[in-house]
Amino acid sequence: MNDDYLWDRSGPPDPGIAELERTLAPLRYRHRDPLPKPSRSKWPIAIAAAVVLAAVGLAQWAVPRNVDTAWKVAGVNVRRGQVLRTGGAAVQLQADEVGRVDVAPNSELRATGGNRLALTRGELRAFIWAPAREFVVDTPSAKTIDLGCQYTLNVDDHGDGLVKVTMGWVAFDNNGRESFIPAGAQCRTRKKSGPGIPWFEDSGDAFRDALARFEVGDVGSLTTVLREARPRDGLTLWHLLARTGGADRAAVYDRFAALTQLPGEVTREGVLKQEPRMMDLCWNALGLENTGWWRGWERRWGG
Repeated sequence: MNDDYLWDRSGPPDPGIAELERTLAPLRYRHRDPLPKPSRSKWPIAIAAAVVLAAVGLAQWAVPRNVDTAWKVAGVNVRRGQVLRTGGAAVQLQADEVGRVDVAPNSELRATGGNRLALTRGELRAFIWAPAREFVVDTPSAKTIDLGCQYTLNVDDHGDGLVKVTMGWVAFDNNGRESFIPAGAQCRTRKKSGPGIPWFEDSGDAFRDALARFEVGDVGSLTTVLREARPRDGLTLWHLLARTGGADRAAVYDRFAALTQLPGEVTREGVLKQEPRMMDLCWNALGLENTGWWRGWERRWGG
C-alpha cells in the first residue's frame, strides 16, 4: 500500500482502500447552508407573546378577529370579544384612562368592548379612576356600574353575584331594578330576581341573617329585619320600601321614619305610593349622597 495516497491522495490507490471508499461513500459529509435567522422585525411580537404567557400562567385567551379594547395585559392589547379563562393563575388587566382589574384564578371574563367587561364566573377586584359610569361589568344577573370606586365582585357557577364596595359607590341594575351600594356595604344579585338589597358590613348578625332569608322568599323574616335595624341600616330599609307592598311597606316606612330624621315635606302616603320626589327626600335624609348625584348617571346607563 502506498502511504502517500492515505495522506494526500498523491500516490496510486491501494485496491482495498479504494473498495472501502466506495462502500462508505453514501455516508460522506455534505455541507449544508445554515438555517436563515428569524427576521428582526418579528422579535417584538415574539417577546410580547412570551410576556403575556408568563403573565397569565395557565390562563387561556380565545382570540377573535376584532378591534382592540381599552384593556391591556402586560402591555398587550385585549381585543373585543376575547374570553379569558384564568385557570390556576391570577391575571391583571389595566387601562390607563380607566383603572386596574385583577382577575382571580378559576375565573372567566370577556372583553365586550371599550371599557366594558363581562364576568361569567369567578372573582375580580376593580380599582377605577375613570369618571363615574364609564366602567361597567356585566354579570348573568345584573350590570355592575362603577360610580368612582374600588370593589370586589364575585359570580358563582349559578350566575348569582355578590359585590363588596371598599371605596366610592357601585350600582346594580337589571331592567330598571336597581340597588345602590356605598363603601362599606355589600349586595347580592341573583340570576332569577336581579339586584338584591344592600346592607352595611358592620350590621348585626341577626339583621343580616333575616335579610338573607327575606331575599329568598321568607316574608316572615321582615319582622326581624325591622326590629334589628339601626339608624345606619336606613340604607337597607330604603331599598325595602321598593321591594315590599301593602302592610309590609307600611311597616318598613314606619321603622324607617323612626330611625331617620325625615324632612317635613315627606308624607307617609306619598312614600307608600312610591312617589319619586318622596323617595328622593327619604334617600337624602340618609346623609349618603344627594339623589341628584346618582339620578344624573341613572339616565345614561342603558345599553
